[in-house]
Amino acid sequence: MKTFRTLADLAACVGQEVAVSNWVEITQSRVNQFAEATEDRQWIHVDEERARAGPFGAPIAHGFLTLSLLPLFFESSFDVTESKMGVNYGLNKVRFTAPVPVGSRVRARMTLQSAEPLPEGGLHMAWAVTIEREGSERPVCIAEALVRRY
Repeated sequence: MKTFRTLADLAACVGQEVAVSNWVEITQSRVNQFAEATEDRQWIHVDEERARAGPFGAPIAHGFLTLSLLPLFFESSFDVTESKMGVNYGLNKVRFTAPVPVGSRVRARMTLQSAEPLPEGGLHMAWAVTIEREGSERPVCIAEALVRRY
């Protein structure tokens, strides 16, 4: 994990890849729990037998499950010691570019695109996030995430 002392230290990294997260395993249990929480029980996610005979050859994670890992990726990859909290502000662009079969491991690469000071003393940031699957050359998700830290 990288550690920055101040938000200004982090803002100095605009244009750079700031962090790469640890790998996170996508288990069937995680997929099933996400399906229950969102009531998205599409068979390609939760019916293991049918999914093996389907277009991906295995159950796959929901795209939104993959996207929902963004806070975990951020929080586990770097810290700003003189910052109290971070909040999601939104997304400008999201694309699910490849499936994530159950049993895969994913991680995120985070590049700071911009950092603008906020009147309250915080920082409004835009991040280019690429979520990759272990063993695959193609990313599974690309997103522009907007985050504020105070």
